[in-house]
Amino acid sequence: MIIAIIACVVLIGMLCVLAFNLATYAVPFMAGLAAARFAYHTGSGLIGAGLVGFVAGLAVFGVLVFLFAALRPPILRIAIALIFAAPAAVAGYQLVWGIAHEYVPSAIWQQLFCITGGVFVGVSALLRLMAAGDPLANQGLSRP
Repeated sequence: MIIAIIACVVLIGMLCVLAFNLATYAVPFMAGLAAARFAYHTGSGLIGAGLVGFVAGLAVFGVLVFLFAALRPPILRIAIALIFAAPAAVAGYQLVWGIAHEYVPSAIWQQLFCITGGVFVGVSALLRLMAAGDPLANQGLSRP
């Protein structure tokens, strides 16, 4: 039993590190996946659907970069970051749920772990987006 608990904690920790690193790209990935599924179901084939999904994901990420570069008011930047971080929080919740429902017998503790994981991943994605949104702040420079 102790080995299972330790394995659960280690696995959740490793997956959370992966989720923290990849959470910024949750919206572009899901948009690319949706576009690829649509293209595949309309008869484009596997390779064509992959290309369509890849281009759609790049386009959504490009829109994020453009909006962060074009918008100056912080409230608008926070709103855009929240739009991109909300799916990351859901992905973090689902990530922890995938592990916790196997190892944690109590439904209350499962939900507590899942909500905590979702909050951590969502806040991590939000902070990464806000830090990536201002390239001058990363270099120690200020805006004129």
